Amino acid sequence: MKVKAGKVIEYILLLGLSAVLLWFAFRHVNWGEFWTDLKNCRWEWVVAMMLLQCLITLMRGERWRLMMRPLTKELKVRETYDAYAICYLANLAFPRSGEVVRCGLIAETRKTHFEGALGSVVIERTWDILCTFLCCIPLLFFGRFRDYLNEKMFKPLAESMHIGWLWIALAAVAVIAGLVWLIRANRERISRSKVDAAILSFFRKMWGGITSAFRMERKWVFFGYTLLIWVSYWLCSLWTIYALPAADGMTGSDALFLMVVGSLGWIIPVPGGFGAYHGIISVTLMSIYGFSQTNSLAFAAVSHEAQVVQMLIIGLISLVSWGLMRRTRRKSAETENDTQTNTPTTI
Repeated sequence: MKVKAGKVIEYILLLGLSAVLLWFAFRHVNWGEFWTDLKNCRWEWVVAMMLLQCLITLMRGERWRLMMRPLTKELKVRETYDAYAICYLANLAFPRSGEVVRCGLIAETRKTHFEGALGSVVIERTWDILCTFLCCIPLLFFGRFRDYLNEKMFKPLAESMHIGWLWIALAAVAVIAGLVWLIRANRERISRSKVDAAILSFFRKMWGGITSAFRMERKWVFFGYTLLIWVSYWLCSLWTIYALPAADGMTGSDALFLMVVGSLGWIIPVPGGFGAYHGIISVTLMSIYGFSQTNSLAFAAVSHEAQVVQMLIIGLISLVSWGLMRRTRRKSAETENDTQTNTPTTI
């Protein structure tokens, strides 16, 4: 298989970006204090978080299998779990490659086609975006993030414009309603512009992905898995807080905020989120929570590296598992062919 030079250059540039981000994040760290933070870490909470991450992978695999039931009912739990674990492993090396890899693995089973599996991934990612957005809503009303926004953004805005919270909220609703009306009134003109049409198509697909879950077979099981997955993500964030003595005093709302912020570090297309995750979490902890740079990076390192180790372990195990399944399928196919060849033809 030929590897395009452009892809190699792109990967090298992303790897370089990751190295630069790591250097910027760790350049002023007090390493003595950093290692002290790690020594004082309550590792039992880290292990619990890693085990819960394994359970999340299983739940995501099961939810994905449920989404593909209209295409096939023959997929096994082991197949979707292994495909998901290998997806995470692929993403650690090559950003955004995991989704294609897991769809290819499922298509390899010949129980469904690649395009169908990829379509289910689009629906799945649409719901992930929606859930991330929904997780942001409580942050506007509870916790230090609300206080930070109020102090740094909304209060100065209200004072400078001599208006209150109610008028800001009404203005926001009016702007959104106005945008919706403009889009609906100018649909034909928008469709003639390639850029506008592409943006509109993106939001239509997102809306289609959201509404398709309500037409899904066993939709309440889908919603149940979705709720359990995101509650588990929040627990992982909370247990990371429990693991670091420097984070003592932080609450569940803080865990929710760090979960949302941390997801941005994984989205940035650098291998394994290295550098991006550390930078985003450390800046957040320093600016909003008053952490020192060393304490904030110790927190980011424990959270990120625990997840990376967990992904490596389950990904490698699933690679071996998938190889064994592939060998079993091949032997089964060969046996079936031999049987058909040796069966006498009757006239």
